[in-house]
Amino acid sequence: MELDYQEIGRRIAHRRKQLKLKQAETEERAGIAYKYLSNIERGVSIPSTEVIMRLSLALETTPDEFLVGTVRKQDERWKDVAEQLRTLNDKQLKLIESLIPWALEQE
Repeated sequence: MELDYQEIGRRIAHRRKQLKLKQAETEERAGIAYKYLSNIERGVSIPSTEVIMRLSLALETTPDEFLVGTVRKQDERWKDVAEQLRTLNDKQLKLIESLIPWALEQE
């Protein structure tokens, strides 16, 4: 499965606008650099797994809303996963990031 980063950016922008948040407010909530969100929303920058998780928390949704366009409302385990991802070092995070495409292919 190949990810469409422009579509992911559109989904992020749509969710942000649903919550009536400005880009700067969202960047602050997610702890990401100034103007980075603009680049993500336009598909110019490719967000890391950690940034997707941070944006999910900041925008009160699940990562799958951004990645595949669906929302998992009843299962909030993603929040626990996001918190665990924050504690990983770069090597561990790269390993997890490489496993995501495989996990998405599983039934």
